[in-house]
Amino acid sequence: MIDLQWIYWLVGAYLAWSALRALRDRSNPRRLANGLFWGLLALAMLAADRMPPAWVGGLVVVLACLAGFGGLGRGQCDEGTPAAREAEARRLGNRLFVPALLIPLVAVLVAVPFADLEIGGTRVFGAQLTTLVGLGVACLVATAAALLLTRSGPGAAIEQSRRLLDAIGWAALLPLLLATLGSVFAATGVGEAVAGLIRVLIPVENRFVVVLAYALGMAAFTMVMGNAFAAFPVMTAGIGLPLLVRMHGADAASLAAIGMLSGYCGTLLTPMAANFNLVPAALLELRDPNAVIRQQVATALPLLACNIAIMYLVVFR
Repeated sequence: MIDLQWIYWLVGAYLAWSALRALRDRSNPRRLANGLFWGLLALAMLAADRMPPAWVGGLVVVLACLAGFGGLGRGQCDEGTPAAREAEARRLGNRLFVPALLIPLVAVLVAVPFADLEIGGTRVFGAQLTTLVGLGVACLVATAAALLLTRSGPGAAIEQSRRLLDAIGWAALLPLLLATLGSVFAATGVGEAVAGLIRVLIPVENRFVVVLAYALGMAAFTMVMGNAFAAFPVMTAGIGLPLLVRMHGADAASLAAIGMLSGYCGTLLTPMAANFNLVPAALLELRDPNAVIRQQVATALPLLACNIAIMYLVVFR
């Protein structure tokens, strides 16, 4: 059975190899910091469930210190000549999009129609968090497809992905860390505090006003936290469940889906979403670090307005 633990082990093995490669990369002025950072993260993926909680907490503190004091460096990888890359891109054409499109396709297939697939009476995929298992399987399928298309070996995939890790650095961990922070906020009662504040500020018996508060709150809190996964447990516990679902009878599933989309509108507008907005600007060597955000404003605001309208018209039974 392929369960989520297998995905953690696979990611841990990849990060361990990346740490080893980083330590051996003498072109990187911060190779020791890179090697230690990715090595500790690999340890967390491989063995965090068997480590004392205090050790895991200490590991997270060390990772934060490595990222905050001096940061990570960037080494050199064999990228080929610009002419060779351009010729390869022309040869492959639109087939370059096949691996990227395979990721959502395979993930949905594993999570929905094949979630309960059995072979010889044994489940193929784990019963828990099947969507994440599907995403891990999808990444493997996409990698295999990319290697076949480009006629490259597995070593090339690892090396080029290490190049991207060096370029993104610690920001690659932001979605995971911010989602965890959102869960911490929800567990410590921030959602209840938000609900109490909303009851004082707005007429909660007005369905549209509560929808507006939930959607705008998702976008605003996402802008502060940098990730909709961090905003979701707080705003849903504070507004979505008590006011929209229980008081006004909204459908929880559709409300959650549109609420997350509202949060993603905030992602388009904030530098806190560094891996989405600042890292692309750095990779493209743009003079204005906020250039990506400026281009996204015209998309984010109308999309947020559409989400509010759809939420009001769709989620109520």
